[in-house]
Amino acid sequence: MTDRVRRLRAESLSEVPRISAERASLLTDFYLSDTCSKLPVPEQRAMAFSYILENKTVYIGAGELIAGEKGPAPKAVPTYPELCCHSLEDLRILDSREKIPYRVPPEVFRIYAEKIIPFWQGRTMREEILSSMTSSWLDAYNAGVFTEFMEQRSPGHTVLDDKIYNRGFADFITQAESRLGLECDQQKQAELRAMIISMKAVIRFAERHGEKALVLAEAETDKVRASELRRIASTCFHVPRNAPRTFTEALQYYWFVHLGITLELNPWDSFCPGKLDQHLFPFFSAETDAGTLTRDSARELLECFWIKFNNQPAPPKVGVTAAESSTYTDFTQINLGGITPDGLDGVNEVTFLLLDVIEEMRLLQPSSSIQVSALNPDSFILRAVEIIRTGFGQPSVFNTEMVIAEMLRQGKTLADARMGGTSGCVETGVFGRENYCLTGYFNLTKVLEITLYRGFDRRTGKQLGPSTEGFNSYDELFGGFASQLQHFTEVKIEGNRKIEELYSRHMPAPFLSCMIDDCIDKGLDYHSGGARYNTAYIQGVGLGTITDSLSSLKTHVFDEKFLSMDEMLLVLKSDFQGEERTRQLFLNRTPRYGNDDEAADSIMKSVFMTFFNAVDGIPNTRGGCYRINMLPTTCHVYFGSVTGATPDGRHAGKPLSEGISPVQGADRKGPTAVLCSAAKLDHSLTGGTLLNQRFTPEILSSDEGMSKLVHLIKAYFRMGGHHIQFNVVDSETLERARKYPEEFRDLIVRVAGYSDYFCDLSSALQSEIISRTAHGEL
Repeated sequence: MTDRVRRLRAESLSEVPRISAERASLLTDFYLSDTCSKLPVPEQRAMAFSYILENKTVYIGAGELIAGEKGPAPKAVPTYPELCCHSLEDLRILDSREKIPYRVPPEVFRIYAEKIIPFWQGRTMREEILSSMTSSWLDAYNAGVFTEFMEQRSPGHTVLDDKIYNRGFADFITQAESRLGLECDQQKQAELRAMIISMKAVIRFAERHGEKALVLAEAETDKVRASELRRIASTCFHVPRNAPRTFTEALQYYWFVHLGITLELNPWDSFCPGKLDQHLFPFFSAETDAGTLTRDSARELLECFWIKFNNQPAPPKVGVTAAESSTYTDFTQINLGGITPDGLDGVNEVTFLLLDVIEEMRLLQPSSSIQVSALNPDSFILRAVEIIRTGFGQPSVFNTEMVIAEMLRQGKTLADARMGGTSGCVETGVFGRENYCLTGYFNLTKVLEITLYRGFDRRTGKQLGPSTEGFNSYDELFGGFASQLQHFTEVKIEGNRKIEELYSRHMPAPFLSCMIDDCIDKGLDYHSGGARYNTAYIQGVGLGTITDSLSSLKTHVFDEKFLSMDEMLLVLKSDFQGEERTRQLFLNRTPRYGNDDEAADSIMKSVFMTFFNAVDGIPNTRGGCYRINMLPTTCHVYFGSVTGATPDGRHAGKPLSEGISPVQGADRKGPTAVLCSAAKLDHSLTGGTLLNQRFTPEILSSDEGMSKLVHLIKAYFRMGGHHIQFNVVDSETLERARKYPEEFRDLIVRVAGYSDYFCDLSSALQSEIISRTAHGEL
């Protein structure tokens, strides 16, 4: 990397995340002014957005080539009091917690105490949501049956297609104005006016950066830097008003869009560039042919771009929301490879350039993935494997053909499906055309626990589900589980439909709407069904744990009759106290998922299909449907903490299995057996599945080992797998890092759908990662 990039990277890594009150203060000032109280809500939101962009600090750091920060400086994190107004106690927790703290300056405490809390208390979406939920929803939520993403953050995911690389905002404004001239519906008129206001606000925001760059250039004594600042100014005056002409303008255009969308609201998860290699290739090719750009200069620009993402920690979370996603990472994922919109091989020269950037920068943000198609060359996968073996969990690997199959099953056109990919952790959607919103995690194992106690939750002391009779057979037990699952999914979806209505009414996102087809053409907001496709996902958690638990019940209670159901419940209530022999029986004499054992894998398929049938196809309020995917972020740790001992031998409070991975340590027949088990699930019925594998570094130390991993990936995808990702680290290193964290500050591991610093993880999560099987051969 260049000296410039080395310095900027070091500054980004050393900067401590901290709370900025700037956005919250400006937003509060705007609403206190009461300048637009009689306007429709969409226009109020657009004018508030415009006010923030016109008055927030413009930041261009020394040596930067890409301009703009979400906060007043790198890692100064804005807050969103209209969604969740943090209390002073929340701020104290954020400031003082041992892992993932956000420092809170005294001035921020003062502004919150004197202005932000007094105005927003009683007005937030969080309060509106929680006060609108039924007692059944609240009881299940508090028991840990499910979580709710929109409790503190706005709906996501959102991913950009190629539209901004072909059109400027002036074109989008003309499109919206033309649509406005034909519209008679007053609500749609308001939505369109709001979209126009928001786009003009971002154009002005860019111009402010241009003006700042010229001021800095005038004061700059270094002629080279002064010239760079004038080029930055020229770029900011051109984009996003106009379509980009150069590689630099394309990157800066995207960055202004990214800042705009994440300053307007805080979508779960962060906005993503999508297929960056395909978007940038025309600019790269034209400029390198013309001699106005070299590969080295393009690489430096991309590495500066990478640093901008790393400067943006996720908005601060507290309580359950922090537990389900305890990380600074904001889940920006960049897709590489796959196929083009025409169905051709999507790998190009920029793909390999970006892989070089990923390896050299070694940053948590942005996250990266390769989309592997049968059309892609093996050299592409092998280059990714070379990076994977360095041991920081990137890039993750996706099956392009399966991703497309998932979207086709959901009713997307082939042309649109080819425009899609994955974002966040593993989630599938059509880029630039879909609102695919994650609604929260669902604790499959907790539902089984409640089933065993006939609808009663021992932890909260409440009857949460339907009261059922005892179970005289395994089929009766599974039927009871299916009934409880149906009940809780209905409770969850009823709550989410209400939340969708609240966001549509109170929290439109006019700028985001401009970037997603067909919001302008419909005159509808992103939160009101404006997108071409509208999917709501519920994420299942604990598939391995519930599979092994049901397998244990079937084997030891109903088939072999080693103990009765009442005896099993006594063992579980005691958390195996005095019953270690019984626990070892469950651990070692039970058919377990992840070993290509049909007895266990058939149970896994039954659980999966029961969850699928309970959710898939139920209408949401935006004109789309509810679907399922299988991923946990860090929620398998939280869900484990609220779930008692389970019949697979797991102690009370310990983490559940994550994604569709086997229970930690239960996979004993090697990685091929794990993939064979996981492939028995019909991945096309999901919007994404997450599979973690851990290898010892020795496996990939040779060319032969890397070649075997390439073939392993391709074999899994031929069997229909959606995703796979790898940790390449041995248990001894992880144990030493836990004991001597000061010596391992740079140790990065793959957690779930993201990478993080091992020493920043909670003790429970560190233990969970260490307990994952470390395969020593392929």
